[in-house]
Amino acid sequence: MGRSMEGHARSDRPPRRSAEAAQRTAAVQERVDILDNILADALAADVHGTDLQTLKRAPRRAPPTVSPADLEAHPGPVWDAFVPHPPGTFRWWGAERRFARRLADAEDRFAEAIERHRAAEETRRTRVAKALREQVERQRRLDETTAEQHARIDAYQRAVENHDRVAVTRYFTKALDRVPEPLDFPRRRKVGYVPESTLLALEWDLPDVTAIPVAASYRYDRAVDAVLAVPRDPQELRRRYQQLVAQLALRALHLVFGSDRYGVVDTIVFNGMVESVDLTTGQTVRPCLITLRATREQYEALVMDQLDPVACVRHFFAAEVSRHPEELQPVEPVLEFDLTDPRAVEAVDVISEIDARPNLLELSAESFEHLVQNLLTRMGLETQLFRRGADGGIDCVAYDPRPITGGKFVVQAKLWTRTVPPSAVRDLFGTVLDAGATKGILITTSGFGPTSYQFANGKPLQLIDGTALLSLCHLHNIPARLIRRRAS
Repeated sequence: MGRSMEGHARSDRPPRRSAEAAQRTAAVQERVDILDNILADALAADVHGTDLQTLKRAPRRAPPTVSPADLEAHPGPVWDAFVPHPPGTFRWWGAERRFARRLADAEDRFAEAIERHRAAEETRRTRVAKALREQVERQRRLDETTAEQHARIDAYQRAVENHDRVAVTRYFTKALDRVPEPLDFPRRRKVGYVPESTLLALEWDLPDVTAIPVAASYRYDRAVDAVLAVPRDPQELRRRYQQLVAQLALRALHLVFGSDRYGVVDTIVFNGMVESVDLTTGQTVRPCLITLRATREQYEALVMDQLDPVACVRHFFAAEVSRHPEELQPVEPVLEFDLTDPRAVEAVDVISEIDARPNLLELSAESFEHLVQNLLTRMGLETQLFRRGADGGIDCVAYDPRPITGGKFVVQAKLWTRTVPPSAVRDLFGTVLDAGATKGILITTSGFGPTSYQFANGKPLQLIDGTALLSLCHLHNIPARLIRRRAS
């Protein structure tokens, strides 16, 4: 009997294990389908910026502090309820006197009732008046609170519309925080706005390569009586992960430009980071696995639901994408986020007149070039200034002695308050080619427009605007500030 039951259990095992393998394969395929459609799902969702006016709280009414019954005067005593019945037709001896006493007693009670009613009414009127005053005061405080909140929203909106660094950063931080991440992806994101260049920098944490299922499918092996994983080909694993990273980058562009209700962002820099453990050292690392810069004009030219994400970011946006993300091989960001982080750029003090740091905009052109040379020297570069007017478009040459990444850099320094025109960026590129340099660096106290960034994409050009310059000065202990004086 026992043997027959054991044999029945063995005969029932293969179908159950085969069903288990099918279920696990279906779960893997479901996850892969989600990963393949991350961009498509984002495009299908309605993305629009928050109308800040909708954040205004509706006016509130102070709750009534008096019951409706208390608002109305209570009826006073009625004599008919007190008057005694007069003696009947047949009056006994002394009936008139007894009636007179009752009548006098009734008159006294009626007078007392009138007095009590008067006192109660006076108390009621006092209570109602006090409660109404309190209600009016509560309503005044509620109205003041509502007006203050509305004023803050209006000021916030004006700051966003006026390209205020902190306000725009806050606006997009909140917009992106509302976006749910698929699966168990990390939610760490940092946002920094550069008003001089109407540029929004994103440092966005991505899932590591383990987001892609290592198993392509599962099968039941009768020989070992176990469900075994069929491993995914390493080339497919790498390809799928690169597709995932590229999708997430394009999704970020879609979310930011779609949320830009007030039209304050013309260029986006996206740095996709991964927090993982370096297996060779055991240390936590955060390499950048993808970096790109995209202008609104470029983005609006895309047909997002028909493109190949990897081909788009690599060839259209000239993005740097890690060739071996599974090995955490980093790429160099087109713009370090720390150079745009509002927390790293010191706010201008309201008593800036007593600030001893030099205002870069008050330097002479020659002094500004010397400051740039000093900065590059502190960054570890060997520098040489050119004599003004005989530099052929070069203010400074910097040499990076490091192998592979080093070389000769030509530098132009522009002490400007207006946006640097694209022609200056094109001229710098021509100078790089003529000088046989490794890279061209254009440093300015102002900013760059989207056309300049679009031209610089994929070229050995580095554009450093006023925000990045100020951050670099602070990083390398050079006292500096940027205060744009208002015209009187």
